[in-house]
Amino acid sequence: MTRLLIEGARAVTLNGAMDVLDADILIEGGRIAALIGRGDPAPEVDARLDARGLVCIPGLVQTHVHLCQSLFRNLADDLVLKDWLERRIWPFEGALTAETMALSAEFGLAELVRSGTTTILDMGTVHHTDAVGQMVARSGIRAFIGKAMMDEGDTIPASLFERREDSVRESLALAARWHGAEGGRIQYAFCPRFAMSCSTRLLEEVGEIVASEGYILHTHANETVWEVQESRRRWQTTNIGHLHDVGITGPRAVLAHGVHLDESERQILAETDTCVTHCPSSNLKLASGIANIPLLWAAGVRVGLGTDGAPCNNNLDAFHEMRLAALLQKPFHGPTSMPAARVLQMATIDGARVLGLEDRIGSIEVGKDADLVLLDLNQPHHGVGGAAAERLGGDLYARIVYSAVASDVRHVFAAGQHLVEGGQALRHDAERLQAHGAEALGQIADALDR
Repeated sequence: MTRLLIEGARAVTLNGAMDVLDADILIEGGRIAALIGRGDPAPEVDARLDARGLVCIPGLVQTHVHLCQSLFRNLADDLVLKDWLERRIWPFEGALTAETMALSAEFGLAELVRSGTTTILDMGTVHHTDAVGQMVARSGIRAFIGKAMMDEGDTIPASLFERREDSVRESLALAARWHGAEGGRIQYAFCPRFAMSCSTRLLEEVGEIVASEGYILHTHANETVWEVQESRRRWQTTNIGHLHDVGITGPRAVLAHGVHLDESERQILAETDTCVTHCPSSNLKLASGIANIPLLWAAGVRVGLGTDGAPCNNNLDAFHEMRLAALLQKPFHGPTSMPAARVLQMATIDGARVLGLEDRIGSIEVGKDADLVLLDLNQPHHGVGGAAAERLGGDLYARIVYSAVASDVRHVFAAGQHLVEGGQALRHDAERLQAHGAEALGQIADALDR
């Protein structure tokens, strides 16, 4: 069993005491075996990584991603959500083959790991979920994957529309294949796309399966004003009220967005311990609005962070998302409403709590999986750090949240596996991806022309 010692880094642990430690980190068997203080005896190891001058944070956790859409970046801009889906994204997804889906997933995974994300909750499209699982298996990151379920809606293209029975049957088969795969690194999530694309009976069946089997349930909710209004028209209740009535709430439910929530809906989320994922870039680009995160926190709702899909964000960089999440609330709730340390928690340990993995990831603690990101903050865009800066009021959390960018990532480990070294992703070939990506887009264009 290989023993690796990361030497010289400053560890931002995100543990319960929010300790920041000058400690070497011993990795053994994919886990953090010890945190060794400076000057303490060094253990015998098989390999050492010189991390002097670097800052170590837990691997970032994103609780809403669409790997199936990575190929469509910059192909669906400046549209409202309904047009974005109906005119671009749904037809594009329907034109994917197993091969082009695999390539789209790899594009997204390469960017995610290169920018420090080591765990994701991914919602696929209706077809080719196995291809996503295969790419996740190769990537080394931790993921919940699930096929999108869509059995109702006049505007859903024929290429994505499915019968309820088929949707449930295929989801159960995928869960049997992927839940617990790769030694538990891959798990399955049931993913009804959103209430307007799912029949009441489908949602009820999914709720029953999740309640009895303990899977994560992932859907979109309250992203736009249209969705809120349509809920009232269709079901004479709020959208969260409808989801609650059909069993799509609870501690294993993760609802993406939650932009437009009234007090009764926040109360349902809090009482059922239902989670929300905040996707600020996506909500801004599609003009959906700004989710009121301080109100959700005040109600006791667990909130994670996600970039959403590449076409409604144009990058999958969680550092960019953290900065936006912190800044957007301040004009409404004051400059102290989203402090940097709290935002970094949202992207790490809070995301782990949303996924039920807080005992394994999300903080740098002995016994947890070695999901670690090493950052070089000694760049001009960070200014000057160190002891003098801290004496003058400088804050390490603020440097990470307000100044860090993806290119600051030097090393990434997931379950002890070295996935990024010296800023280079070790399992992805950028030149190959670009060459094959152009060919894949040609195939999609040909399919849509037919």
